[in-house]
Amino acid sequence: MRVGVFDSGVGGQSLVNLIRKELPELQVVYKEDHENIPYGTKAPAELLELVLPLLMELATKVDLIVIACNTVSTTLIDALREKLDVPLIAMEPMIKPAAEQTQTRTIAVCATPTTLSSKRYLWLKAQYAKNVRVIEPDCSDWAYMIESNTTDHKQIEQRIAEVCESGADIIVLGCTHYHWIEDDIQAIANRFKATVIQPEKAIIGQIRRVLSRLG
Repeated sequence: MRVGVFDSGVGGQSLVNLIRKELPELQVVYKEDHENIPYGTKAPAELLELVLPLLMELATKVDLIVIACNTVSTTLIDALREKLDVPLIAMEPMIKPAAEQTQTRTIAVCATPTTLSSKRYLWLKAQYAKNVRVIEPDCSDWAYMIESNTTDHKQIEQRIAEVCESGADIIVLGCTHYHWIEDDIQAIANRFKATVIQPEKAIIGQIRRVLSRLG
């Protein structure tokens, strides 16, 4: 079976590495759109124009596609499912698990501006975090920094320390680019006994379920 993974840039490579480790029997085809990063500040209409042709091409080569980009998943997944014939697995911020795990009733979501303003993200908050305070630090330049290898570690440390000092004990990584600095973020969070979560392991389980249905 062939699985496609799509992301705006290097972020999705982290998921590709995990799929190859956990599901070595699968052939993984990775497609990125490095030329048009960052996605996280673009409007949905512009994103659809960029993404649809790439995914239509990828769909001819694979049995299912994982949309590893939270920005694309939270803004376009319904439109993409209407236009593509292969199953799509969306990756989105883990609001529900975070709300269930928090002891302080405060969580932080690190995500792009387009993700944070999407209807899907707002629905997730309304559905699962009604009684939880959600802090959304400014991470608008993180994906570009990671993509261009110009990561400002002091800035990241400051942002994470601020949300922890404000009471957040669960930090949600809502962009696959941030997975590349997950260890750094967790090291900062450890000082405050906070936990960092991201959805890659859950995505592996979802891939297994979808492929079992496909036979």
